[in-house]
Amino acid sequence: MNLSYRTLNALLVVMAVVVSVFVIAYLQNYLFLDPCPLCIFQRIGLWILGVFALLAAIFNPKGKTVRLLFWLGGMAGTLWGLGVAARHTWIHYFPSTEMVECGAGLNYMIDTMPMGDVFSKVLFAKGDCTIIDWTVLGLSIPAQALIMFIFALVVQGVILKKILKNQP
Repeated sequence: MNLSYRTLNALLVVMAVVVSVFVIAYLQNYLFLDPCPLCIFQRIGLWILGVFALLAAIFNPKGKTVRLLFWLGGMAGTLWGLGVAARHTWIHYFPSTEMVECGAGLNYMIDTMPMGDVFSKVLFAKGDCTIIDWTVLGLSIPAQALIMFIFALVVQGVILKKILKNQP
């Protein structure tokens, strides 16, 4: 199956929307699972990927430079989410006897961020990164996100190949 540049980007957009709706509507608002800071960072990576894929799908640029710029933006979100999901999965499946922090410590945030940002960060990400709240086939939510980001990475690889070969 030879999917076009536009179709591959549209696939990434659909994936980002479906996953976001599932996580927010079902896991967060129906099951009342609070996201932790690492969960929020994974969402941000997914949304960055989705925005750049949406732009690429809508505008479907012909020039290699613009396609590469959209690809780089989407790849940044993919790698960001992949890295955070990998770290989060590591925390779940290889627990430490030491206290694990999900993000920057409160003292660091107070020293480096405006107080409004500190409150937002603390108030909107209430979950504990070390707790496995929900699984499918024995995989935690971050492990599932890791698989999704690996899939996105593969699709991004196919998109890059199309860009470099000037394929539609």
